[in-house]
Amino acid sequence: MGYVRIVNATSPEAAPGRIVLLTTSHRVAPGLLSWPAWQALHAADRVLCADGAHPQLPYLREAGIAVDEAAPTAEQLIDACAGGRTAVVVATGEGEPALTDGLARLAGTGRVRMPDLELLPASYDLPGARLLDLVQVMDRIRAECPWSSQQTHKGLAKYGIEEAYELVEAIEEGDRDELREELGDVLLQVVFHARIAEEDADAPFSIDDVAGGIVTKLIHRHPHVFGEETATTPEEVKEHWLRTKAVEKQRESVTQGIPLGQPGLALAAKLASRVRQAGLEVPLPAGEGLGYELLALAVRAEAAGVDPEAALRVAARAYRDAVRAAEGLTPPDTVKE
Repeated sequence: MGYVRIVNATSPEAAPGRIVLLTTSHRVAPGLLSWPAWQALHAADRVLCADGAHPQLPYLREAGIAVDEAAPTAEQLIDACAGGRTAVVVATGEGEPALTDGLARLAGTGRVRMPDLELLPASYDLPGARLLDLVQVMDRIRAECPWSSQQTHKGLAKYGIEEAYELVEAIEEGDRDELREELGDVLLQVVFHARIAEEDADAPFSIDDVAGGIVTKLIHRHPHVFGEETATTPEEVKEHWLRTKAVEKQRESVTQGIPLGQPGLALAAKLASRVRQAGLEVPLPAGEGLGYELLALAVRAEAAGVDPEAALRVAARAYRDAVRAAEGLTPPDTVKE
């Protein structure tokens, strides 16, 4: 990641010094700074930091860099750069907005010879860095919230189901804002359960164990990405997945591992899918009644590549729309329910 440089427009050669605003991320271990940042720090005539407890200060001083614990005004900082000197400001978590606003005001007057200004990211977030914030927030909530501190896996189970359904609804409705929010709610359930699991006396595990497990599984089940096998079609990918999964699980029955608590149509389709993939010829159970008819419909849908649960939800929405129209109500796609 580069830096932003704003050079004195009136006379670059005569610009009285240089101000470097050094920003860091609290999500990166202190002391792990970019090479341009270390170069700027070592070359500076003065290094300042308004926060005496800034996590970078011990590491800067260990590297032989003298740091003044001071919060200069914009005018004082410009004076410190007089004569072509360079001042580096190690920014606090907020990025020194008062200082940068003050410098902008002075530059706007046109009466002050401004130093060159540089914004230099010394460390910055990698993708997924905000997940660390979520873990820290969850730790504090678990410790300090009277409700959250008493929750158990069983007590939270119903919320996992609710959030999953709300996520599916957001996907089917095509609402991007709602999708982002519901993904966050589902993620919260994962982090919450992992936090509770850390406290188990017999078999504790953490969010890192959860993430590590799924990373290992994904790598193992994608030999065409991380290994030497090849796959050029979705069908070949699925074959790899099913083959490696079968080796991992070593199930005694194709029905093993299917959660019986899922919705009925989804359960029937999952059973039919396992039977079909195993190449078994299993006749449907003989029986009368609506349940057996629904089972037959679910099996037919799965064989045709149709998700019966999703198909029924589409039909149910159409039915809902018809009801609302009969009631003379606003079309549902304009109403947030």
